[in-house]
Amino acid sequence: MSRTRDPDRLVLFTDAVVAIAITLLVLPLVDLVPEVKSHGGDAVSVITEHRQEIFTFLLSFVVIANFWLGHHRVFEHVRAYTPAIMRLNLLWLLTIVVLPFPTEIVGAFHSDRFTAGVYTGTILALSITQTAITWLVSGHKELENPADPVGKRELVGSLLLTGLTAVAFLLASLVPGVAFYALLLLLLSPITMRVWRATHPEQPRTDTGVQS
Repeated sequence: MSRTRDPDRLVLFTDAVVAIAITLLVLPLVDLVPEVKSHGGDAVSVITEHRQEIFTFLLSFVVIANFWLGHHRVFEHVRAYTPAIMRLNLLWLLTIVVLPFPTEIVGAFHSDRFTAGVYTGTILALSITQTAITWLVSGHKELENPADPVGKRELVGSLLLTGLTAVAFLLASLVPGVAFYALLLLLLSPITMRVWRATHPEQPRTDTGVQS
């Protein structure tokens, strides 16, 4: 049974956790400044000698921001929540708060198949949980706002991104020399969706069937 509560409390809790996780990303960079100074380095060396740490911070910031935006768009269609969606949302948050950990690993160690696999695997888990939330809400009459349902394009886009992330994970963790270049596959998602939208104009939905 749906809990007939406004989902704002769930969304606000999620936003707070995401804000903390995205803040934690920058703390290792902040710690670099006194560390470099204690070793006799100058301000320029903070940037030039730690490009990998800065890159992984920016990459993880973009990843979390994009998934948060996607989460926000999905919950615009939600009018109530069930225990199932609460559990999925907690799993989504777990992957968000874990992401600073592989980010720190990538910044501290040489990039290889293991570090790239851990990082892209975390992003894959995040993408899977977000797709599961989208799938659960879509067509569920107790969860979905009948006046503003989840569009087919949103569901297809989420599935496409998860599929590309899965391929990126396999390439990063199994193919020598690929590492984080595999994440460039994710750039295909918006391009593919533009083509899909052009060839599949979305029809207005006339029902809100129930998903079990």
